Amino acid sequence: MRSCTLRMSSQVEKKLVDEVSGWLKLFSDGSVERTWTGADEVKPLITAVPPSNDTFIDGVATKHVAVDEENGVWIRIYLPRTVQNRETHNKLGVAIHFKGGGFCVSHADWQMYNHIYSRFVTASNVICVSVDYRLAPEHRLPAAIDDCFAAVAWLGKIARGEKEESWLTQHADFDRCVLIGDSAGGNLVHQVAVRAVACEEELRPLCLRGCVALHPGFVRSERSKSELEVSPDSALLTLEMVDKFLGLGLPVGSTKDHPITNPMGAQSQPLDKVKFPPFLVGVAERDLMRDTQMEYCEAMRSAGHEVEIVVSEKVSHCFYLNQLAVDSDAHVGEETAKLLQVIHRFISRCFAR
Repeated sequence: MRSCTLRMSSQVEKKLVDEVSGWLKLFSDGSVERTWTGADEVKPLITAVPPSNDTFIDGVATKHVAVDEENGVWIRIYLPRTVQNRETHNKLGVAIHFKGGGFCVSHADWQMYNHIYSRFVTASNVICVSVDYRLAPEHRLPAAIDDCFAAVAWLGKIARGEKEESWLTQHADFDRCVLIGDSAGGNLVHQVAVRAVACEEELRPLCLRGCVALHPGFVRSERSKSELEVSPDSALLTLEMVDKFLGLGLPVGSTKDHPITNPMGAQSQPLDKVKFPPFLVGVAERDLMRDTQMEYCEAMRSAGHEVEIVVSEKVSHCFYLNQLAVDSDAHVGEETAKLLQVIHRFISRCFAR
C-alpha cells in the first residue's frame, strides 16, 4: 500500500511547466518531452534518416561518429561520390555544419538537414560534418557553443594525425574549412568563429577560411520592425517559438541582449576587436528576424569585416529545409537553387584564398 501511495504522489508532482508550439514540453521535475504534436506535414521533416555508411544514395554517403561520448556529442558526415574517382580526386574542403532548432530541439540526422546538406555537398563538392550538440533546457548555453567548438578541435586532432576517422583522414583537406549554420546554428557560427580565430595556432593545420550564417537567430530585447510586422507562414518559426526557446536556452537571468543572440549589442565584445574570416549571411524576405540579421551585417561591415549578404525573396525562415515545399513550389525550389549557387561561389572564393 505504501509503495502505491508513493507512485501516485510522484505522478501528481510531475506537472507541465511550459510548452513550445508543439515542439517541446517541460515538466516540473525537470524532464523534457520532444514529441511533435503539431501539424502532420512537419513530421516527415523531423524524421531521423539512418546513416547509409558505405552506400552512396543520390551521390552521397553518410555515417555517424561519436566525438564526445560522455556528453553524447556526435557528428554526421556527408561524403560526395566524387571521392571514388581516383584519377581526378583530390582531397576535399570541409564544411562544418551547426543545426538550428532554437538551441532546444532538432538533431543532425533529421530529414530536413539530410535532404539539403546531401544536395549541398554534391553541388559544392565538399565534405560536410554536421554536429549534434547538447540541447537546452537540460544543457543551457554556452553548452552548444562548447560542443560545437569541441567538434572543431576534434577535427583539428584528425588533421594533425592525433586521431583517425577513415573518411576524413583519407579525403578531407583541413586547410580549407568553413563553418555553416542554420537559424540558431548561425549564432553558433559567429561564436565558434570567435573561439576558432583566438585558437587558430592550436587548431592548425585546420584552417577556417569562411563562415556561412543562414537566417541566423539574432534578436534583441526591443522588438524589431520585422518581428512586429511579418506574418510567418511556416511552422519552423513563430514569434512565440523565438521567445520561449531563447528563454529556455540562454543562461538563467539573461535577456535577448545576451552576446549569443545579440552579438552587435552593447553587452557584446566590440566587433572591431575580433578577427573574422569572410562571412556570407543569408536573409529571407519573410523572416521575423530579417531586420536584426541586417543590423548584424551592418555592424560587422562597420567594424571592418568582409560580409556578403544574399536575400531570398518572398520566402520564410529556413525555407530550404522544407523538402516538400522545395520540390512542389517552383518559387521555393528556384530560391533554394539560387541560395546553393551563392554558397558554392562564396566557398570557392574562400578556398581559393
